[in-house]
Amino acid sequence: MKVLLKVFEAVRPTFEQGKLKAFKPLYEAMENFFFAPSTTTTTAPHVRDPLDVKRLMSMVIIALLPSIAASFYFFGLRMVAMIIVSYAAGGAVEVIFAIVRKENINEGFLVTGMLFPLILPPALPLWMVGLGVAFGVFVGKELFGGTGRNLFNPALVGRCFLSLAYPKTMSASWLEPSRDLAGRLLQYVDASSVDALSSATPLALAKQGEFASLSHQLFGSVSGSAGETSAIAIILGGVFLLLTRVANWRTVVGILGSFALLGGVLHYAHPEKVGPVLWHLCAGGLLFGAFFMATDPVSSPISNAGKWCYGIMIGCVTVLIRGFTGYVEGVTFAILLGNIFAPILDEMVIAVRIRRLRSEG
Repeated sequence: MKVLLKVFEAVRPTFEQGKLKAFKPLYEAMENFFFAPSTTTTTAPHVRDPLDVKRLMSMVIIALLPSIAASFYFFGLRMVAMIIVSYAAGGAVEVIFAIVRKENINEGFLVTGMLFPLILPPALPLWMVGLGVAFGVFVGKELFGGTGRNLFNPALVGRCFLSLAYPKTMSASWLEPSRDLAGRLLQYVDASSVDALSSATPLALAKQGEFASLSHQLFGSVSGSAGETSAIAIILGGVFLLLTRVANWRTVVGILGSFALLGGVLHYAHPEKVGPVLWHLCAGGLLFGAFFMATDPVSSPISNAGKWCYGIMIGCVTVLIRGFTGYVEGVTFAILLGNIFAPILDEMVIAVRIRRLRSEG
């Protein structure tokens, strides 16, 4: 690492005052990625927050590793291509805006670029992966001012865009996961073989009254988005986020608890429309959305009471969309709706607390 540090120090003048000055944000992003920034406070006490953006994003990446490994195992080398395209297209948008604004490139896209392929059908054309992530970063984040100012989760904005713009392709790009011992670790499934390997997702089959095996959903040997098929892998990563306090448990419990409660009531009242609660908890993107998407600290409420209301809203809306609309999955729309209400929920909580303090005073 000392050799690499010397390289960065040697080229620093070129990016700070030389011909490549316009690309200074890209240089600083790479430097901060490999080496922790050395800036400290100018006066005592010289304390730095241990949970900075880089560390927070690193924890999320670590938590995603089980789901990433499962996606590689079940869907093969195509996942590598999707991740590369996601980082290339979305990263290009980030770099362009950083250069135009003359700002540093934030580490936030390290997570967005990894999350986006995991919430897509594994056989989706690569150009759609690039288009979707570019749209999500541009519309979902950069138009609001960049990392820390976005109202919506960028990855979900990109997926929502693809679902509305290319519904036929998005609903026909599912793959039947390999159930061989070696999986598809050394296979690359191209577009020509998709038709022979495609199959309906468990939620699509549930609309027809057919319920996939719960054990298959736990381990991931079912069709679905690349990183959302293995419930065990998602839970392992989600528990890690909760233990490291990167994700707030109130949001997760609010989503899963309200989903289970309302889902149980509706299953008893309308069993033909709403399936068993435990089955639905493991199906689709509910677990992945609850642990990795809804807990985004930027687009979710900051108050504890707001997090409870936010989670309950997402869980209830997901049940209603799955059971009583033409969509087989409702997590994406439910979380985006929650993102809209997040600032309002915080405003309501603050207003109630201020009113209470005034009445007590």
